[in-house]
Amino acid sequence: MPRHNPARRRALTDAAVTLLASDGVHGLTHRSAERAAGLPAGTASNYFRDREELLVGAAERIVELHLADMERADTAALRQAPDGSAPDVVALVASSLEAAASAQRDRYLAVFELTLESRRRPALAAALARLAGGASAFTAGQHADLGSDVPPRVAALLVTLYGGALFALVTAPGGPGTPTPHDLARAIVAGARSVA
Repeated sequence: MPRHNPARRRALTDAAVTLLASDGVHGLTHRSAERAAGLPAGTASNYFRDREELLVGAAERIVELHLADMERADTAALRQAPDGSAPDVVALVASSLEAAASAQRDRYLAVFELTLESRRRPALAAALARLAGGASAFTAGQHADLGSDVPPRVAALLVTLYGGALFALVTAPGGPGTPTPHDLARAIVAGARSVA
């Protein structure tokens, strides 16, 4: 029977996200998650019956973290334009890309690993669909709330372009010639506006 200690479950899913980023899908096992979380052997099976449940748990934790980040970003964006003026969409996208490619890099490496694995695992695909759906809905809502000139129908396109840019930033080795988050944000917004 599964146990319900939220702190242990969170420790296991946080460890799973870190392992996905460093070792890929094949490096994530119950035992590796237990070791990384500093928990006794056998703990993970009390929360996740099999490996697929552990992968879904990691995806659900990523969705939870992502939603919390979006809420903070929304609050920060509202603070930046207290006079009611429209926000600088390029600056918002660049700031988000910068955070995702630096402080949250492991999370997005894990997302890319999980996305590939989800092609073979419907339960994992469903968990990740909540991430994509939440991102599109949030983006459309945020732009509407902030009085941005980005129409709601372009939000899904912005999210798609953002995902490609994020993949390039997170997986590229970096160095000379690598586009900056601001360069990418400018291209994303210009591209989305060109079809608006």
